[in-house]
Amino acid sequence: MTWLQRYQVRHYFGNSIWILPSLSIPAALGTVRLLNRVEETMGWESSFDPETARTVLATMAASMFTFIVFVSSALLVSVQLASSQLTPRIIAIVFSNPVSRFSLTVFVFGFTFSLAALVRVKTSVPPITSVVAAYSCLASLGVFLYLLDHVGKALRPSGALRSVALLGRAVIDNVYPLRLAGPQDTLAVSADVPRGEPTCTIANPSDGVLLAFDIQGLVSLAERADCVIELVPQVGDFVAAEDPLFRVFQGRAILSARALCQSVALGQERTVEQDQAFAFRIMVDIASKGLSPGINDPTTAVLAIDQIHHLLHTVGNRYLADGRVRDAAGRLRLVYRTPDWEDFVHLAVTEIRHFGGASIQVARRLRAMLENLIESLTEERTALLRPELALLRRSAQRIFAEPEDRALADISDFQGMGGKQGLLPRGMEPDKMSLP
Repeated sequence: MTWLQRYQVRHYFGNSIWILPSLSIPAALGTVRLLNRVEETMGWESSFDPETARTVLATMAASMFTFIVFVSSALLVSVQLASSQLTPRIIAIVFSNPVSRFSLTVFVFGFTFSLAALVRVKTSVPPITSVVAAYSCLASLGVFLYLLDHVGKALRPSGALRSVALLGRAVIDNVYPLRLAGPQDTLAVSADVPRGEPTCTIANPSDGVLLAFDIQGLVSLAERADCVIELVPQVGDFVAAEDPLFRVFQGRAILSARALCQSVALGQERTVEQDQAFAFRIMVDIASKGLSPGINDPTTAVLAIDQIHHLLHTVGNRYLADGRVRDAAGRLRLVYRTPDWEDFVHLAVTEIRHFGGASIQVARRLRAMLENLIESLTEERTALLRPELALLRRSAQRIFAEPEDRALADISDFQGMGGKQGLLPRGMEPDKMSLP
């Protein structure tokens, strides 16, 4: 099995909500058969009336089927409503949530078990099977209450942002595992890049977004052909059919286009797995949606900045890979594109500052984030943050006509409004400002 096939299987199983519930059907049937065989071997019989047991089990099975349809429909509607308020990018995250899949698995197991137990009731009632069927319905009710509580928290802006931030931290730890050891480590080394015309160019066979690629597999291919492979698009880029996908330099052997294409995964939309900037993209989208005139919810934008702040701090303390991989002998084998610190800063700040420029709450929270990062990160990182802070100040001076509003916007506040962290600029103290 190739790397691409393994990735597709893992990705499909990890993002499909129906697989575990479907597997619970044969599991329930096998459990009923096993219990029934034990009961027959041991000669156990229940004192329950068979007709009563049939009625109860039939009612439970019918109720469980209706219950599953209701829960699935309600979950779909809830996710659609939440995505319209936040961003459609959270739909895949909600459906891949293990709590949702586990809950549906329990519901389908309970329904199948009750139906299979109903078939086993003849002139006598199997004691263990009937009791397990009854308690499986009670367990489904308990799981439903937990699912209701979980979804209600997960679909709130704070819950959705926290889930995205956790995924973002995980991918950052995976892609950028090395912490900065000193100022000299903050700049990527860009030596021995491929020069000249490529030996050959491999075109993309089909449309899709670049989701992930096999670094070690590509390095192995380059070693065998004694060449340098360049992956043209960046993870997260949409690549159309026939667009350049790979460029090969200095090759002494012919590389198989199929082998190269089997080392990259394309999909319909971006995922967080290897796309370290996508978590920022989702949180910025949530903040931008909250700042839209139709919703006008700057507090949601502040919640997004809270998570962006800590995620940007995490990135700022990591050595950002330069997109060059060498073999054991130190020879360059693979070149790929990766976002740098400037990309992360602009992605995290620019759109929120643009859409939230008229909100004092957002301006104060952005200022608190930038000032905190300037104080806590190295000088090489803060060199890009200081112009953003100056731009935020100029934007506030341009947007807010009243000096009192400009003074409020020029205060750092981790709560946006109500949690003042800084002082008013000199000469703008409340007792010195002219009030009407």
